[in-house]
Amino acid sequence: MNKKIREKLIHVANGRQKADLVLKNAGIVNVFTEDIEIGDVAVVDGMIAGIGTYEGEVEKDMTGKYLCPGFIDGHIHLESSMVAPAEFEKAVLPHGTTAVITDPHEIANVAGCEGIEFMLRYTQDMTLDVFFVVPSCVPSTGLDEAGACLEAADIEPFYENDRVIGLAEMMNSFGVNQADPAILDKINVTLEHQKIIDGHAPLLSGQELNGYVAAGIRSDHECSNVREAKEKFARGQWIMVREGTAAHNLEALLPLFEAPYAQRIMLVTDDKHPCDLLRDGHIDAIVRKAVQKGIDPVKAIKAGTYNAASYFGLVNHGAIAPGYCADIAVLDSLTELNVLEVYKDGVLAAENGKSLVKSSVPEMGQEIQERVYHSFHVDPVNVSQLAMEKKGERIRVIDLNAHELLTTERIAGWTCREGCADGVDPEEDIVKIVALERHKNTGHIGKGFLGRYGLKKGAVATSVGHDSHNLVIAGTNDEDIACAANRVIENEGGLAIALDGEIVADLPLQIAGLMSTLPLEEVDQRLEKMKAILREWGISEEIDPFMTLSFVSLPVIPSLRLNTYGVIDVNQQKVVDASF
Repeated sequence: MNKKIREKLIHVANGRQKADLVLKNAGIVNVFTEDIEIGDVAVVDGMIAGIGTYEGEVEKDMTGKYLCPGFIDGHIHLESSMVAPAEFEKAVLPHGTTAVITDPHEIANVAGCEGIEFMLRYTQDMTLDVFFVVPSCVPSTGLDEAGACLEAADIEPFYENDRVIGLAEMMNSFGVNQADPAILDKINVTLEHQKIIDGHAPLLSGQELNGYVAAGIRSDHECSNVREAKEKFARGQWIMVREGTAAHNLEALLPLFEAPYAQRIMLVTDDKHPCDLLRDGHIDAIVRKAVQKGIDPVKAIKAGTYNAASYFGLVNHGAIAPGYCADIAVLDSLTELNVLEVYKDGVLAAENGKSLVKSSVPEMGQEIQERVYHSFHVDPVNVSQLAMEKKGERIRVIDLNAHELLTTERIAGWTCREGCADGVDPEEDIVKIVALERHKNTGHIGKGFLGRYGLKKGAVATSVGHDSHNLVIAGTNDEDIACAANRVIENEGGLAIALDGEIVADLPLQIAGLMSTLPLEEVDQRLEKMKAILREWGISEEIDPFMTLSFVSLPVIPSLRLNTYGVIDVNQQKVVDASF
């Protein structure tokens, strides 16, 4: 802010000049006192000048309505929305979100530095504030095959960008506690630039937690129970309360909305599919759910606004107060919490559930275009490549858990049911799962067994396979697995479902195999159509058939995973036999 604008801001604050905009007679959520004030909010040059009684060039009566700061998502992967950033903006602005902190970890695992640059350029002129934490684990561990490998020297140049505010979730807690030199290099370069470091350490406890936090890691979004969260809080970490498409941790963490924890929690989605953005909302949906569960509305709003701004050092964000950005959500009440209007930098950006802003796609260099839009380098798969090696009569099954990312191990017997792949037993809720390396055509194929997915027939394929985003397919037989996989390869990324050797439906994801170039509503329609079919094929409402499947290959969340190397025992960080 230059001197002239600041001078005008002071004159308006003192009532000597009219404001550009005054929102009058509103109930104002004060995140500092955790109370409601009644008054006017004066806005000039995109900043809040004052609260009290004011006159403006434009005045809008807000009697009976409530003003709260624009919501801030403290941790999200924009790629999880499965649409380009402009479509994501169109979805979340009407829900009161005015800023997000994104980790472009997904596209970086596919396209490296060019992927990060793609996201930075795409979002630089959007109305929505998009701040970045640079990916820390590309690939997530040494037991993964990504499209790139980023070291400290690769990420350091991004810290020169003002919108890059830290190092993203440090998933390799094992490596941190082993003082892995490459990891320490990333931590050190981040701290030298006085940036923050986010964490990702599910169930980490005791001395290992001490070592992890001692390394400089200040937050965690993986807490699935309140005991875990309180231990991490006691060691100085901020707790990100996650409620996304795949992981639902809010209800388990509701006790954190009381003292002393409430001052150091923030609301995040992590991963959010288009259907949830359109139907449920974004951070507003988490606030609404918390209030329905008995949490004080002001405390819930504070967790979705000011706390994230405070943690990330966004000093002019997250509050309705003099000198803060005029990012304001207008609510109908503190019980229903419906967002009626949204002001971004003092300008009406959304009303009645519709975005009023238009974004354009900036120019990208040829190298970025090639890495991002042509990211599939793998030959079509044939059925013979999918055969399982039988080493014994028992199999190791990766069992899913509803609404959680954690998996459990189940030991079952090898079966040979008619019409199914060897070892597969839909009656016991066991299907085959395969991971195909797709970045460098190595030919690596991991094979194993997935439980509690619910699929009774056909196959499901996705190129969204956290975090290296190889091609992941679950199915009851090898013919359908190959069919679904080959459609995704043909589309250079996306989703596909197959039955009896035929494609039933698909959704191309042309941007790095992660995001579609289609409008949000069309992506939602096609995705929901596939989900409805998969419900008929046996997958329950408790399991998101694509989001849940996409996490099966992530080798940093306990206990078992499946990637291109095979079945991974996460706790031991080693490959184990699927059959033994």
